[in-house]
Amino acid sequence: MPKVDYNEIFSHVVKHTSIRMLLAKVVQFDLELEKMYVKIMFLHCELEEKIYMKQSEGYIQEGKENKACLLKKSLYGLEQSLRQ
Repeated sequence: MPKVDYNEIFSHVVKHTSIRMLLAKVVQFDLELEKMYVKIMFLHCELEEKIYMKQSEGYIQEGKENKACLLKKSLYGLEQSLRQ
């Protein structure tokens, strides 16, 4: 069931005032600003709780169709990942 196995979720959000301050400093000191998206940052987090998932298509072994996978590391898109 959704939202049963954890109590809190977090979202990394920046306030508009912080963005404006950063942009003002870039202009003030004539700096260059670059953007970077880190796609794998969630994949290296150790999970604090036990989370089981269904086997992914293509990885199901014959005779073990009803078994589940125990996650050891966080997955991208897992709501608990943001807390890690």
